[in-house]
Amino acid sequence: MGIMRTALASRPVATMTSPHHVDHYLEKLHPLWTAEAVRARVVGVERETDNATTVTVRPNGAWKGFTPGQHVEFGIEVNGVRKVRVFSVSSSAAAKGRNFSVSVKAHPDGFVSRFLNSRLASGELVYLSQARGEFVLPEVVPDRLLLLSGGSGITPVMSMLRTMLDRDTPLPHRVTFLHYARSRADEMFTDQLDSWAGVPGVEVIRVYTREPKPGAELAGRFHIDHLKHLGIDPADTLTFVCGPAGLIAAVRDTYDEQQAADQLRLEYFKVPTVDPALLAAAAAEATGTLSFEDAGTAAANNGNTILEQAEAAGLTPEYGCRMGVCNTCAIKKLHGAVRHVITGEVCANTDETIKPCVSIPVGDVAVAL
Repeated sequence: MGIMRTALASRPVATMTSPHHVDHYLEKLHPLWTAEAVRARVVGVERETDNATTVTVRPNGAWKGFTPGQHVEFGIEVNGVRKVRVFSVSSSAAAKGRNFSVSVKAHPDGFVSRFLNSRLASGELVYLSQARGEFVLPEVVPDRLLLLSGGSGITPVMSMLRTMLDRDTPLPHRVTFLHYARSRADEMFTDQLDSWAGVPGVEVIRVYTREPKPGAELAGRFHIDHLKHLGIDPADTLTFVCGPAGLIAAVRDTYDEQQAADQLRLEYFKVPTVDPALLAAAAAEATGTLSFEDAGTAAANNGNTILEQAEAAGLTPEYGCRMGVCNTCAIKKLHGAVRHVITGEVCANTDETIKPCVSIPVGDVAVAL
């Protein structure tokens, strides 16, 4: 299958299937048949807390694996619309088989996270990117390592420690896992964190900020005194931090004050977002005509994305995520210039493939729709 996948992903095949990728056609035969696109079936849904869930998936052959600490774009399709969010992998990279897990806490405004916690079931299809991110351990882990997390930011560092413990290689001289949660009931992975007590070379410290455990050695939010109490010197301790913005800012400021910024690794991740100022400027400066050649119709450019303008003109183009991730809406731009609403880049090549969900016309534009 590897040779076949390589052939299907080749340039000659791409030329024959343009403007769509060959995966666009393979998926119509079977949803997991792709040359490059990563698809997976849900094989397990496990409740971690009242509002957090671990989802285990079995990816297709396009999946290239992950390094602990990396994240994936995780997409679900609801009523024909693909919703995509970014989640860190929480499972061990040293586990047997291809399955892996993401662990997600539901947020009030998070459609995907709430769907995963309340409606996602085994057997469902999910849409994935390859694993990405530079928030990963070095090949040679130093003698002192601090994994520091808050809330759902525990997931990437959990993957790191799980992987280190699953490998046959010795652990560093000292690994400290310092986690902040509102309470024990709000904490993810509680049973496994409990099981690591007494593991040689591993020190697991949990701080419950709203419901402190009686007699706990640390209390409250992160502070340099917490590190001092644990005997951690930021200057000689490689530190990985993931969590809420407030925690990350506090840790970053502390390491700056200790002149230890070079020891700090921080994780920020998000899906592509549209610049509202760019959209407003495009609408104010919109000129020209947007021509839909296949439909034999045209409309005055109003500054919206080509997908939105096509729908307003009564067309029904295919689409998925509507944020430039999934490539479902890809079409040929026959001539004219378009601006990418996320990067701001302008492309004016003839007969080039564009994503109309994130492309706005710059003057007269004709597309194969």
